[in-house]
Amino acid sequence: MSSRHMNLAGFLIAGPVAHSHALWRNPSHEVPFLTTEYYVEVARKLEQGKFDLIFFADRLAIADRYGNDKEVGIRHGDQDSTRMDPVPILGALAATTRHIGLGATRSTTYDQPYHLAREFRTIDHLSNGRAAWNVVTSMNDGEAMNFGVESHLSHDQRYDRAEEFMELIFKLWDSWEEGALRLDRGKGIYADPAKVHYVNHDGAYFKSRGPLNIPAGPQGRPVIIQAGASDRGRAFAVKWAEVIFNISPTREHMKRSTLGVREETERLKRPAGSCKSLTAIMPFVGRTREEAQEKRDLANSLVDPMVGLSTLAAHSNVDLSMLDLDAPVEQLQSSGTQSLIAMASRIAKDNSLSLREIGRKYGESVLVPQLCGTAGQIADELADIFTSGDADGFVVSPAFLPDSFAEFADGVVPELQRLGVFRKDYTAATLRGHLHT
Repeated sequence: MSSRHMNLAGFLIAGPVAHSHALWRNPSHEVPFLTTEYYVEVARKLEQGKFDLIFFADRLAIADRYGNDKEVGIRHGDQDSTRMDPVPILGALAATTRHIGLGATRSTTYDQPYHLAREFRTIDHLSNGRAAWNVVTSMNDGEAMNFGVESHLSHDQRYDRAEEFMELIFKLWDSWEEGALRLDRGKGIYADPAKVHYVNHDGAYFKSRGPLNIPAGPQGRPVIIQAGASDRGRAFAVKWAEVIFNISPTREHMKRSTLGVREETERLKRPAGSCKSLTAIMPFVGRTREEAQEKRDLANSLVDPMVGLSTLAAHSNVDLSMLDLDAPVEQLQSSGTQSLIAMASRIAKDNSLSLREIGRKYGESVLVPQLCGTAGQIADELADIFTSGDADGFVVSPAFLPDSFAEFADGVVPELQRLGVFRKDYTAATLRGHLHT
């Protein structure tokens, strides 16, 4: 039996789709993605499967880059057609789950450190130490315009701002020492002022006096998640994060991504294993591989190529409507998510795909690999990736909800447990504890 266990995260968006743009078109039942009960059911199923955490991706605008208009994305229901604020949802999940980690996305470009420090420390208290922040720098002009800015910060400027954001938010989280809260009712002493500190931060992007107005949380600092994959992005991610999420269409790419994280971890002199590399997968579980493939084909048949192109245009921050839908794609440009768009461009070129065809592929899974098989076959494949060192674990992205998570938790997880590569029960009290036991 393995002495270390893989980590599992469930991927969500608080809206009608995830990486699968077929999600809301589930032929089996309605998908009540605007209700509390929906997310509670999903989180409880993942907790039943002993997942480390659930986390919500987010963006701050509709996708209207394709044709510079809202028509395509809103009509077809792309990845940004609806995104509810995930942080209030974490509050509901904190009250209805006991063990699973709870993560939400917030942007360093369009938010303030003091505000975020309060949000995530509150979630950490209410969940007894299960909070995680998925750090993004935001990536396109639609978001900029919603915040009164005509165009987006450049890639490197976004990371410069993000670096200072992290420095300040960590200072704020550290402004209450452990033990500062006394609660001495007899003497009437609430807290020890000597253990609560002003931060007096004065930087290029932010000024904040501090201290935070919430005592130290169960985890000290919430767990940090990041998905930077460019050279600058990976350096930022490994410097600050404990979980790095990557999308790798092939096994070779998974291996390179994880190796890059480990090399950067060593370069920054962080302890080995302190930064987990989790790769995204979209599983289809069947009684036979053929049945699983039929499930995949059904899901993919519900994806309109235009919905994928709307999301692709938003991710690349480029209007793709000027290109011929049926001409082979030579090179996709990006001022947004650089690594993902480079992969899409390479896949299109290597396979002589037209823009319409890469739109369909992007809509099917945003390049997340789709795994088909029995529960045992998928578990064997994941165990091989893990034990080979090509990933520390997986971000499971659902084709349908709660269906995909139920099939994985009920079928694949017991097989992973049988193989000795995944926990049989929670043994830690906090999310950080889950990640390192």
